[in-house]
Amino acid sequence: MATTLYPSASSRALATTPGVLRHHHHHHHHHHHHHHHHHHPPRRFASGPASGPYGYHQAKALVFSKHGEPRDVLRLHTHSISPALPDGAVLLRALAAPINPADVNTIQGTYGGGPLPFGRDALGTPAPAMVPGHEGCFEVLAVGRGVTTLRRGDWALPAVAADDDGPLGTFRTRLLVEHADGRLHRVDPAGLPDALHAATATVNPASAWRMLRDYVDLVGLSLARFRAGATAGPATPPPTGGAWFLQNGANSGVGRAAVQLGRLWGLRSVNVVRERPTAAATAALKADLAALGATVVVTEREFLDRGFAARLRDDITRGGREPLLLGLNCVGGPSAQQLVRCLSEGGCMVTYGGMARQTFPFPTGAHIFKRLRFEGFWLSAWARQRPQERRATVDAVLDLMRRRQFAMAPVQHVRWDWDTEEQVLTETVQATLDGFRPAKAVFVFGDT
Repeated sequence: MATTLYPSASSRALATTPGVLRHHHHHHHHHHHHHHHHHHPPRRFASGPASGPYGYHQAKALVFSKHGEPRDVLRLHTHSISPALPDGAVLLRALAAPINPADVNTIQGTYGGGPLPFGRDALGTPAPAMVPGHEGCFEVLAVGRGVTTLRRGDWALPAVAADDDGPLGTFRTRLLVEHADGRLHRVDPAGLPDALHAATATVNPASAWRMLRDYVDLVGLSLARFRAGATAGPATPPPTGGAWFLQNGANSGVGRAAVQLGRLWGLRSVNVVRERPTAAATAALKADLAALGATVVVTEREFLDRGFAARLRDDITRGGREPLLLGLNCVGGPSAQQLVRCLSEGGCMVTYGGMARQTFPFPTGAHIFKRLRFEGFWLSAWARQRPQERRATVDAVLDLMRRRQFAMAPVQHVRWDWDTEEQVLTETVQATLDGFRPAKAVFVFGDT
């Protein structure tokens, strides 16, 4: 697939107005057997989406009716949406939809949260099906009676990554959402670099925000230390003196977000990344994270070295005088065990994933004698329990993006037009769990 990588600070406009991207069709098909379609007049956007008979909206969705590998079970399904919107419903046009490991796990049937609601959406598929996709940014095309929070032309994000009915299902060109006020989060497009930035705000940055703030008051500790050492002056910690946190998987979406939020809040971070195939690539990755605001970056091999805990104490935290009270774990196994060894007395390890599916023996001694806490973080559960806080967190992330203070992780744009072939889409989803991908893939919707 001839996809392109855009740097994290990309400010390429993504169809903020209907039809912006219409004129450059990047075809990902290696066999160019439908060049003739360029001679048809382009579908008009001003009147809303592609229309079928009697004003019905034509839509395409990736669907699955049973669990399995994406390339085996995903199908591209075409269906119609009636122009008569139910009360409380809105019609959305997809702008961008990131593809996350959780989406692939949902298709495989290995993601937490119980059985999935096959057949919830009346899509007219032969067997009851569902649409994967937790994240996405949409444009509001039409608004039913009684909707109070959304207007035509607004952007909308899923209000919760997954409710009791499973994910919203963002891998589709058009989406009718009932009970829209509760299920969608309104976004003002003004000032945002593009729809893709908005689409990525709801999962990784929101997770990093909550994990850095909700378990240990690192920001408060930093302020207290600063006030104790300064009789006058602003109440913001100097960049050198903030509280420490440690994280493995630091180049993940959550990890990169935590680095940047930490920098903005005056925190300092020790970041563990997997070694790259060459020394030069590893050095480039370390420099990349340092540019985002990482204080210390080490490879997994350096981290797992016997002497690392002593090195951390002596060379990094001033002989242990600066406590390390928070560890973020998404790896498990030996990496999690080492993270526990590095935490100071009274510290907390928050686990939000296990990439290697590695368990580790429960550290009874550390638990008792260092009085450590072990917490699990699952964004969907938090978002369901605290919807207002979730909205406020996402809005705060969007504001940082508007001020260009938050860089999106590098992404690989995969264009989804009306005539994009099923295999291009399904293979893109399939590839999401592959090892060192250069970047997360994102569906960017063009002429649909």
